[in-house]
Amino acid sequence: MTTHTTDAPVPISAGTPDRLPLVVFVLAAGTFLMLTTEFVIAGILPQVAGDLGLSLAEAGSLITVFAAGMIIGAPTMALLTMRMSKKLTLVLALLVFIIGHVVVALSADLTVLLIARFVTAVATGAFWAVAAVVAPRAAGPALGSRAMGIVSAGGALATVIGVPIGAFIAQMSGWRSTFWVLGAAAVVATVLIARLVPRDDAAAAGGTLRAQLAGLRSGRLWLALLACATTTGGVLAAYSFIAPILTEQAGVPAALVPLVLTGFGVGSFIGAILGGRFGDAHPGIVTILTPAVTAIVLIAISLTVGAPWVMTALVVVLGLFGLSANGVLILLSVRFAGAAATLGSALAVSAFNLGTAVGTTLAGLTLGSALGIHGPAALGACIVTLTLVPTIILARLRAKASATSDV
Repeated sequence: MTTHTTDAPVPISAGTPDRLPLVVFVLAAGTFLMLTTEFVIAGILPQVAGDLGLSLAEAGSLITVFAAGMIIGAPTMALLTMRMSKKLTLVLALLVFIIGHVVVALSADLTVLLIARFVTAVATGAFWAVAAVVAPRAAGPALGSRAMGIVSAGGALATVIGVPIGAFIAQMSGWRSTFWVLGAAAVVATVLIARLVPRDDAAAAGGTLRAQLAGLRSGRLWLALLACATTTGGVLAAYSFIAPILTEQAGVPAALVPLVLTGFGVGSFIGAILGGRFGDAHPGIVTILTPAVTAIVLIAISLTVGAPWVMTALVVVLGLFGLSANGVLILLSVRFAGAAATLGSALAVSAFNLGTAVGTTLAGLTLGSALGIHGPAALGACIVTLTLVPTIILARLRAKASATSDV
């Protein structure tokens, strides 16, 4: 299977050899909003539960339903919008995102909130899927991974800036204000997307349903998707329980936990940019080295006891390496899907969320095992190690294809 997508090209001016076009950064900003709204509930859960008279578990369902919407919605919307221009798809996704936030900000009924969160997640999946196609094409072939690195870094900034700001707004003026602000920011993003993403041929945007489904025959695509699921599932298995790991296992004072998490977020932001920068020239090295180092770090986290500074350093390094290959993996999924490029990126989004759902569920079960608080990181190391299987196979296939083309 060729590694070059045959999906109809979107007529976007590519960046210069050393500079990315502005539209890539606008798409990164959109991704920042999308991931902020996904994770912000965790930071304002007590306020939501208290205001609506819900238990924490009931309020937590607003997080679960969003993940479900991403898993189901991304590939579904990729198929439903395959004959729609990518510019229009991005704009419509943002409009649904805005409406969803208005509904959440105004509603007091849990069922309505769950439906609004699910629909918002579907729109988020659609935005992610199309952005992962538009950004690399805007950057040009030589800077595709770098562009995806910037888009992924926008998502990483959600944990560094977006979630803390959302929690701060909720504390100052109520949790509903957080959703009003996110909705207003999405209005600005919609205007910028409408202005900066040129029109493309809607009729040729995605080809036929048969062509889309034919792209799923690529074995390399499924290897890339497997890597998406395992690398994210392993990291999030540990990160989802990082607060008790820091306080109970390592002895980090509870007041310092937000600072440690900020360190993780900063590491993720830097890692996403570096992963994208090196991924263009060395995708195999990035997708193999990253999970290998991550697995070692997770093992160290599971073994570290009563050493707060050591644990803090390990968490920052986990942020630096843990998810830094995600932009490269998304780009590989897009390329290996061939004519189904948008569907390939949508499936990558689903794979990330599926890995997160499975990893966090299994990690929660380990807490009741003999491993106790050491379980999530130990399990995460095992899951991340599985990433080496598909990435090594992909690297060998790439090397073999290069050797054949040189003959």
